[in-house]
Amino acid sequence: MAAPSTALTWLAPGQAFPPASQAWDAGSPAPGLLAAGGALDVETLRLAYGKGIFPWFSEGQPILWWSPNPRMVLNVGAFRLHPSFRKSLTRFRNNSSCEIRIDSAFAQVIQACARSRRDGQGGTWIVPDMIAAYCAMHRAGLAHSVETWIDGTLTGGLYCVALGKFVFGESMFSSASNASKFALAALVGFCRAHGIDRIDCQQNTRHLASLGAREISREAFLRHVSDGVIQVGPQWQFEPRYWNLLLPETAAPK
Repeated sequence: MAAPSTALTWLAPGQAFPPASQAWDAGSPAPGLLAAGGALDVETLRLAYGKGIFPWFSEGQPILWWSPNPRMVLNVGAFRLHPSFRKSLTRFRNNSSCEIRIDSAFAQVIQACARSRRDGQGGTWIVPDMIAAYCAMHRAGLAHSVETWIDGTLTGGLYCVALGKFVFGESMFSSASNASKFALAALVGFCRAHGIDRIDCQQNTRHLASLGAREISREAFLRHVSDGVIQVGPQWQFEPRYWNLLLPETAAPK
């Protein structure tokens, strides 16, 4: 098989994406980069995610589209609850002032993710155009926030894209200890309850690896995506009984 070309495809709005297999390889200046340009409307984003492609760019850059190989993926059955976090999660679950909400504050979550990325990093990839685009995805029912609330205050959360029964994780934020991890654990419980096997994590990080995420080939990833997106997705709402799928030995009565 010939190596992918290093000639970058420039897209006009509405133009079809090239195959993900044409993304730049590990020996290229930007491994995983597939194309530039195009648009961030809901239909373009839906088509991109369904083909294993996502946008990622900084202020002042054109829209850049990526499909890394390998791809970091969390199999929800392999999610790791380390002993100290298990104790913290049990306390959270049993505290009446703590709760998980879904989609009650999507705009707040993505804006908080943008601020947390900016702190000490000299910039963020969650630029205003991205915030507007994913808020539009949320209104279309294709993007969701999983939120940690403590004493009535939003203290952490994440947002993701969901097509059928495949979830694509985007970003997390936390303003209290473990708040983003509580949201991720809730998402894992939600996925287990609804037969969603995997969460796309995009890039390999030590933190994600510590929670059980692993790299798989792009080819395998695209097979999982194609199988998941054609299935009927769940209603996005969180129920406390989902904690039983993570903490069965301390499960409270339904």
